[in-house]
Amino acid sequence: MITRIRTSTIEEYQKQINVITDYIINHLSEPIDLAKLAEMSHFSPFHFHRITRAFMGEPIGSYIVRTRLENAAKLLRYTDLSVSEIAYKVGYDVPTSLSKAFRLQYGISPMEYRTNKNSIIMKEEKEEMQLKIKGPKMMDIPSKNTIYISLSGEYATLDFGGAWQRLWQLVKEQKLFSAGMEHIAIYHDDPKITESSKLRTDICLVIKKEAKPQGDIGVKEIKGGKFAMFLYQGSYTDLEAVYDTIYAKLLPENNLRLRDYPCFEKYINHPDRTVPEKLKTEIYVPVE
Repeated sequence: MITRIRTSTIEEYQKQINVITDYIINHLSEPIDLAKLAEMSHFSPFHFHRITRAFMGEPIGSYIVRTRLENAAKLLRYTDLSVSEIAYKVGYDVPTSLSKAFRLQYGISPMEYRTNKNSIIMKEEKEEMQLKIKGPKMMDIPSKNTIYISLSGEYATLDFGGAWQRLWQLVKEQKLFSAGMEHIAIYHDDPKITESSKLRTDICLVIKKEAKPQGDIGVKEIKGGKFAMFLYQGSYTDLEAVYDTIYAKLLPENNLRLRDYPCFEKYINHPDRTVPEKLKTEIYVPVE
């Protein structure tokens, strides 16, 4: 019985992905609205981009560009259509836009590819990563009160350590210390979708006592509810691949449906005192 449930859930996810990809393929010559695709998919708005990236193996925007260019390559190689005609056929307003994108993707211009019949533009597939992920562990999490600092910018460049130092200074000043305090980060945007300068991250410290906002340090609640918790051990640099594995494999295999609330991460050990391969991160995914 469990096997049937898991299979049906994976098939349901894949069915919705197929609806999206079929639409893209049949509308390459038109502008493709990501908001419309999200609505068609019936996936939670909070998780649409992560689910599609996990199942497609790339961000949906990249999938659309790649599909346009692959179709352009076929038309260049196997038809007599002009570059201008091909550009309009695969959704580019002007031929120069196709040429620029084609060269960026394949390192060769459309005309060079057409005239050089020996050109091979297919990229090698990446070797699958071996990731240490345990879970899911189903948990009913109570609401968490936090003090937090909102940061903007590329995730890898943010001063997490400095933010937490300032939060701990407030803990000292307002005498907020108690047992069970947690270091949590909430990532509101997908770096493959949102401009790096506009990525939003909340650096949070879970507290048990009442705190007062001070300057850019705010007070907020992380709403409780049902979460699937995954424990990942390894470098923070591989977290993107971890999320892909969770969304494409572990959630559907366990018949878990997402609800409209962002994920958050809880950090178990200190990166300054722990080698990258020993770092432990709990990832909390909201489920129904």
